[in-house]
Amino acid sequence: MSAPDYDPKQVSLLQAPALEEARDAGLDAFAAADTLEALAVARTAHLGGNAHVSLANREIGVLPPAAKGEAGKRVNEVRKALEVAFEARKAALEDERDARVLVEEQVDVSLLPGLVPQGARHPLTTIQERIADVFIGMGWEVAEGPEVEHEWFNFDALNMPADHPAREMQDTLWLAPEGSQVVLRTQTSPVQIRSLLARGLPCYVVAPGRVFRNDALDATHSPVFGQVEGLCVDEGITMAHLRGTLEAYAEAMFGSHLASRLRPSYFPFTEPSAELDIQCFSCLGSGDPCRVCSTEGWIEVGGCGMVNPAVLVACGVNPDRYSGFAFGMGLDRTLMFRHGITDIRDLYEGDQRFTRAFGTEA
Repeated sequence: MSAPDYDPKQVSLLQAPALEEARDAGLDAFAAADTLEALAVARTAHLGGNAHVSLANREIGVLPPAAKGEAGKRVNEVRKALEVAFEARKAALEDERDARVLVEEQVDVSLLPGLVPQGARHPLTTIQERIADVFIGMGWEVAEGPEVEHEWFNFDALNMPADHPAREMQDTLWLAPEGSQVVLRTQTSPVQIRSLLARGLPCYVVAPGRVFRNDALDATHSPVFGQVEGLCVDEGITMAHLRGTLEAYAEAMFGSHLASRLRPSYFPFTEPSAELDIQCFSCLGSGDPCRVCSTEGWIEVGGCGMVNPAVLVACGVNPDRYSGFAFGMGLDRTLMFRHGITDIRDLYEGDQRFTRAFGTEA
């Protein structure tokens, strides 16, 4: 059977006026595109698979051989014109984009560096060093010790043997295996014991560091917190020396406008024992309703007292010749008092918006 006699002029998509109209529409669309994204949309419409020129090219297949050459030449001329116009417009738009980026993203290399914040020192580090400086100014030394401690240093040498009820006052974190006698230190007091054994007498040391308790994390408690303890052992040391030392500390940390006092208390490693209270920085002890001190007018800062003779004996010190005093305070609580911080979790979340101001403190 012979193929039907098609006249390319009768195929609407292949007719010259239709192709010319499609070409002109494509040229106008490319010229009107003002962004590379708009140009890509125009290309799909006029050079894509469903564009007029693509559909016309598929119609060539149904033409008789004698008509295919002329029809193909006509379609190719239109496609070539559209492709040339597209590439020219694309190059122009890319040049405009590059020129704009050079202006918008230019970098002034003459500007001084350091405009981006580089982080901050942790406020607990700052307060720890500030407290240490207070005692270094008095002639004391800073002592350090392990955070993983033997039970003897953490309890026994501090007059807290296995059956002592004071052990129940601390929620201790014991390390495996069971019966290892190894703990995460519950206080920095073991550093005092190590200092007495290693440094000899007289001994004037302050021991800041991290301690660990099995406490749930909330606004006022943390399983990990900072503590600083001090120990003075020498001949002729009395409660008056303790009082004077703590007064100097309180004035340096909280200001001379706040009074301090010693209130009787109990600790197994000191006798007599006391609590150091600072006048409330909010109400100044006026008696007005106060949420900070619960209208008591005083805020507890830490414990202190004269070193129990049993502790001296455990460290090989003659209590008939030597005496001493010790004290301990929380770094976190001190920082919260100084700066009015109400939630201890703010100290451990690592948010630079919180720590940056403290890190730049002199």
